[in-house]
Amino acid sequence: MQINADLHIHSKYSMATSQRMELQVIAGEARKKGVHIVGSGDCLHPLWRRELERLNSEDDLLVLDDTYFIPTVEVEDRNRVHHLLIVPSLSKADELYERFKTHSENIDEDGRPSVNLSGEEIAEIARDSESLIGPAHAFTPWTSIYAYHNSLSECYSDLTDYISFVELGLSADTAYADRISELHRLTFLTNSDAHSPWPNKLAREFTRFEVESITFEELKKAIFRGDGRRPTLNIGFFPEEGKYNESACIRCFKHYTLREAVRMSWRCVCGGRIKKGVRDRVEELADTTEHPDHRPPYLHIFPLSEIITMALGHSSQNTKTVQRAWNELVEAFGSEVKVLVDIDLERIDFVDERIVEAIRAFREKRVILHPGGGGKYGWIELPKRMARRGGGQASLSDF
Repeated sequence: MQINADLHIHSKYSMATSQRMELQVIAGEARKKGVHIVGSGDCLHPLWRRELERLNSEDDLLVLDDTYFIPTVEVEDRNRVHHLLIVPSLSKADELYERFKTHSENIDEDGRPSVNLSGEEIAEIARDSESLIGPAHAFTPWTSIYAYHNSLSECYSDLTDYISFVELGLSADTAYADRISELHRLTFLTNSDAHSPWPNKLAREFTRFEVESITFEELKKAIFRGDGRRPTLNIGFFPEEGKYNESACIRCFKHYTLREAVRMSWRCVCGGRIKKGVRDRVEELADTTEHPDHRPPYLHIFPLSEIITMALGHSSQNTKTVQRAWNELVEAFGSEVKVLVDIDLERIDFVDERIVEAIRAFREKRVILHPGGGGKYGWIELPKRMARRGGGQASLSDF
């Protein structure tokens, strides 16, 4: 069976997170989106863990209205690098809490705690609890492994071989990450890191897996690509949309090539600082152009409401026209993911044809990209009529 998984979100107990990040709301929105299993996020936070404990349990996973939750948590190490842990059960989450709490000042206050440990020490604790671990949003210019380290082994040392996945994050895709050969053995996860439950945030990136059932062990086999279980598709944003995709000045946003930035000692002609972009950071680390045979396709897509907004030339996805079209499509085909990824577009004959052609343009990689940089988001145009996305860069919020 094929399942869609978004394994990295946050609860209302994380900083800068919507108070609507509650289990009932998340479960309902996941069903509309078309996601079968959601990372609980924040499973070390005592209050959130107490709410998770009230859910029904099936093979150590938690179930609410046909949505499965698996315990997960993002932790920040002493070097500000973030790590994602996928935990077998709530009892194992209790073990992690006991191990981490003596090294953290905010574990009871913030769903994404900071711990005064190295990446290697965090990986050791994850291993002892039988949790899976990998770097979270590995290529963002802040709080990521490649922002502070040049290799996995610099971060995880003797525990490097225990690392089982890399979360690409909104700043990178397969084409970026596979330029680094040390990542070839690892499964790539695409997750939303959502701080609100709405369809343009929850599962804006997700991973599709082939499994036999929805359990931790089946998910683990899929991440390790064993016994026929495997990831079959990564779905996510274009890296060019990110606000640090290309190297650019943080004051005037002028873009520079890596060679130009180095020659100018990372100082813009206006006097501002040039911030190194993700694309150039990957170029620094790149040592191959090959892709491993096990790597599934990567589909670049966009939240359906934002595609509709762009296609119709509206300024906001909250207009009645956009919302009506979204509801019609989701009700007709069962979920947003089916509309974006799966159904034959010839079946859509009841909404404005511009919407259908916009979805087709994304599927066929015919959209026009204007890369971001220096803290300013990139933006997208549709082919031919070049209709700019409604709301421009502002619709991609910080996370």
